[in-house]
Amino acid sequence: MELQDNFLRQLQALLPDEWQQLHEVISAAEPSVSVRVNAGKGVKLPLGADRVPWCDTGFYCSERPLFTFDPDFHAGRYYVQDASSMFIHRVLRQLVDTPVRYLDLCAAPGGKTTAAIDALPSRSLVVANEIVPSRARVLCDNVAKWGCPHTLVMNNTPADVGRLTHFFDVIAADVPCSGEGMMRKDEEAVAQWTPALVQECATRQRTIIADVWSALKPGGLFIYSTCTYNREENEKMVEFIIGEYGAESVPVEIAPEWNILSAIDTTFHAYRFMPHRTRGEGLFMAVLRKPLDQSLRNVKSKRARQERSVTLPREVAAWLKPAEDYRLALTNDALVALPLRWEKEMAMLRDEMNVWQSGVALATVKGKNYVPTQALALSTALNCEQFPYCEVDEATALAYLRGEAIVMDAPRGYVLVTHRQAPLGWANNLGNRANNLYPKSLRILSTHAPSTLPHVLKP
Repeated sequence: MELQDNFLRQLQALLPDEWQQLHEVISAAEPSVSVRVNAGKGVKLPLGADRVPWCDTGFYCSERPLFTFDPDFHAGRYYVQDASSMFIHRVLRQLVDTPVRYLDLCAAPGGKTTAAIDALPSRSLVVANEIVPSRARVLCDNVAKWGCPHTLVMNNTPADVGRLTHFFDVIAADVPCSGEGMMRKDEEAVAQWTPALVQECATRQRTIIADVWSALKPGGLFIYSTCTYNREENEKMVEFIIGEYGAESVPVEIAPEWNILSAIDTTFHAYRFMPHRTRGEGLFMAVLRKPLDQSLRNVKSKRARQERSVTLPREVAAWLKPAEDYRLALTNDALVALPLRWEKEMAMLRDEMNVWQSGVALATVKGKNYVPTQALALSTALNCEQFPYCEVDEATALAYLRGEAIVMDAPRGYVLVTHRQAPLGWANNLGNRANNLYPKSLRILSTHAPSTLPHVLKP
């Protein structure tokens, strides 16, 4: 691909000794393909997998499979993510050792959110925020697919989030940027790049940081990242945070053989992933600690959410394991299970923010019936012993994921459809037929599967 002269001059100024190698890789080399397995669902790396060095749940694929036709992908057993972005796993594993309130501020489509779920100490509260509604819907689907009950997805501006004074222990901000690091994958990033775009993004980034900074606890960690190369959006933005807010640079231990570049023309700690050095796309990440000399303030809810308690049939209360770890709340016709550990925090966020999804969406109430949700089917908290299941082969699994009716040998009622013991969703078995309950918004649209089906996770 042809890169703009202005951009090439920027690369030359940035890396005078290496810019040509970087240019060649951006212009001609094929991007690598990598996935991260879902540790919360007990998935392990395939034997002999080519591991991502900085993420113990990530590995490289030898080629790009058609993920759409892999039932494991729909079951949330793995997430397709660029290896460079998996560095968040290394950061959190090394710097966070007790359960925390964690915010992914610019979270869609959910790669770094799901990486954080697995990397953080067990039972941390993970809040994923996305300002764009269409992207927030995708985020909800991916977080639900990952299956962790200690999560909450919301659709708010950074300024809205900033009202949650001193609420979060860790905030990760993968801010909107000029996208230079994605040029090898996305020709749109090449076409839209201009020096003016860089300045526009830098201005927006400073606003985002200023808006959300108050939501971070004193002593908390702020993880700043972009998928671009220039210093305006990277080193200079970190210098702005340090100078404006008195933040302290925090180091992350890395191995020399990973070939991660350090910050350019500055002394603070930062980590640059360059595709001519590392196997992945462009990424910049820095970790900062908020100073302690600020008075702590508690966020108080201003209004009460209209939720009503319900008396549930014993079998519905047992759909989660362990059932005693959750409180059930009914809003309109949606039955939600909130983890007791974070019940107050989730309730406050549901009062103060525009929350789209929290805890486990357990069921939809229809008259006297409780219809189990897709989120419950994919949740790691699902008590599978409470439901009959129907194990299906690959062809039947794909038919189910397309929304087609399938034949099953199972008791009447709600049946969990599984493939390779991984839940895919629900069917309502009526005896003479079974209604496919797989959500329309998630269905595979193509009716023609390839002759050779992919197996990212070996059978």
